[in-house]
Order: sequence, then structure tokens, then C-alpha cells
Amino acid sequence: MKMSNISFKIAVPIILVGIFIITVFVSFNYERLDFSFYVVFALIIIYVFLFGFATGQRFVAPIRKLLNRVNDLNTGDLKARAYLETKDELSELAKAFNEIAEKLEKSQNNEEQTEKSVDVKVRARTRALEETIVALEQKIKNRTIELERVTESLKKIQDDLRK
Repeated sequence: MKMSNISFKIAVPIILVGIFIITVFVSFNYERLDFSFYVVFALIIIYVFLFGFATGQRFVAPIRKLLNRVNDLNTGDLKARAYLETKDELSELAKAFNEIAEKLEKSQNNEEQTEKSVDVKVRARTRALEETIVALEQKIKNRTIELERVTESLKKIQDDLRK
């Protein structure tokens, strides 16, 4: 729901009540109406419209502020907080939102720390395994060289025995 819809839903009943009250006063004094009354009547109608819309905006402003912070949080800004100066349910909702945002931020930080810790452990273990692999490869090379020497010696002995 758009904020302008909420604002109108608040403003329209206020305006209608104001127009109703003005109509009631006009009906009581319908015979004695003159030009000055119509000027005052027009000013009162303008005042009622402005009052209705101002009241609607007054009620919608904290909701709009909270919704903006929710959108910020939704886009990944975990530092988003809502601070409302009202002393009603909206301020309680803002406090709950701030607690949720705080918990999300802590959870994200814990996840990043865990990821870094695991990454360091994996690197250390990988390094140790790589060193073990290099040592094993060197042993295999040494054994292969040794076997090649023994094979050459055996071939020489075999050749000597055939002669």
C-alpha cells in the first residue's frame, strides 16, 4: 500500500466530518446568509481541507520513515535503524525493528568471523597437506632413482653373466 493512500484514508474522513459540521451550521442559519458568510465559509472549507491533509501527513510520516529504514535493511544496509519520537505503538515497532536489525548485523558479523576462521584453518591444513605431498613426492623420486640404479646394476650383472 502506498503512503499517499494511507494519507488519503486518514484525511478524507476528517475532511468529510468538517464539511458535514459546516453544512449543519449553514442549515441552521440559512435565511441570514450574506456575502461575508460565503467568504468565511470558503476559508473554513480551505482550512478543513488543509487540516485533513496535514493530519494525514502527520500520521503517515513515522510510518514512511520506518518503511524507508525497512527498505534500507532489505537492500543489505545492516546499519539501518529507525528512531521515532512518538510515544505510541509506532515507536514500539521501531524498537522491535532496531532489535531485529541489531540481531541481523551480529549474525552477519558472526558469520563473517566464522568464515574467516574456517578459511584460516583450511589454509593451514592445506599448507600442511601440500608439504606432506611434496615430501612424499621427493621420497618417491629418491626411491625411483635408487630403483633405477639397482636395475642398471642388475642389467650390468646380467650382461656380465651372459658373456
